[in-house]
Amino acid sequence: MVGAGWWATQCHLPALQAHPDAQIVAVCDHDAVKLKKTAEVFGIKNTYTDLDTMLASETLAGVMVATHHAAHYPVARACLDNGAHVFIEKPMTLSAADARALVELARARRREIVMGYNLNHSEHVIRARDIVRGGELGAAQFISGLFSQSIYNLLSGNLADFKAEVHSPGAVYSDPVRSGGGHGHLQITHLAALICFITGLRISRVRSLMAKHGLQVDLIAAILAEFDGGALANLGGTGNLPGGGRSCSLTVYCQRGWLALDDELGRLTIWRPEAEPQRHVRAEDSGSAYPYFAPTHNFVDLLLGRAENHCDGIIGWRATELLDAAYRSAERGGTAITRQDLYRELSP
Repeated sequence: MVGAGWWATQCHLPALQAHPDAQIVAVCDHDAVKLKKTAEVFGIKNTYTDLDTMLASETLAGVMVATHHAAHYPVARACLDNGAHVFIEKPMTLSAADARALVELARARRREIVMGYNLNHSEHVIRARDIVRGGELGAAQFISGLFSQSIYNLLSGNLADFKAEVHSPGAVYSDPVRSGGGHGHLQITHLAALICFITGLRISRVRSLMAKHGLQVDLIAAILAEFDGGALANLGGTGNLPGGGRSCSLTVYCQRGWLALDDELGRLTIWRPEAEPQRHVRAEDSGSAYPYFAPTHNFVDLLLGRAENHCDGIIGWRATELLDAAYRSAERGGTAITRQDLYRELSP
């Protein structure tokens, strides 16, 4: 495990301990105080404050990267170069060029990249993917997505009342240097990954506006995207959801029908052109728990040869393309950014 902070101790290390066949060999973090506490809580013997030293000292089947966003690329690259399979917490990287470089490196090394997108493991999301990619409803034409959550404390850095079992997030998510952006990189990235996972689409052009409302990072995002093949999408949300909680929904309108996901309810609603009008719309509730540990367990099972890569580096890369284009567009007042722009230098 690289990164011994809040999300590593809140999610990934507990998930590894819950897997009967996972062994946590070592943990690495540049913060020696944080590292010591994490190792004590989880009973991890080998600790390192330097990544290169850990990679040279340990024989690792896989490495989980749960650092701040800006460190994902250099850490994952070093691990892939060392021959390990890599799990990367979302977002994959802050730039599309870096995401592409990791995918190409993994391919050259014949290693796997697994992404930490929990929602893509939900039963109703997998069902939606099978329907859309199976062609039952025809090609996707228009997509509408919303992800809002009550995370103002994270984005503002005001964590006086934040409760954590081991470590709090500190000021990481309110710091544009370490996190890149705010609600976009923290939560809208889920919508980007859902679109790629369900439809297989890749952006061709993006326009966006973002609002900070006095913060250092974005609190609200509104994104218009065009994909190869002509499908259009509007995506957005706020990190200041009144009343708390989370609201996540995605609707995909296709040539011959549509489907709508409601993550809070675990529900998939499907419209099909069937013979009986009263059967055109059907809601399917998964009834399953939120797949909190699923990405970590998929990584372990992949390393053991028991599972396919459920959410791979291509999904992480394409989600990064959408977010990279959205942030560049917002910085330029909503100017359209093409996918090609992401791989060449743009003037301010």
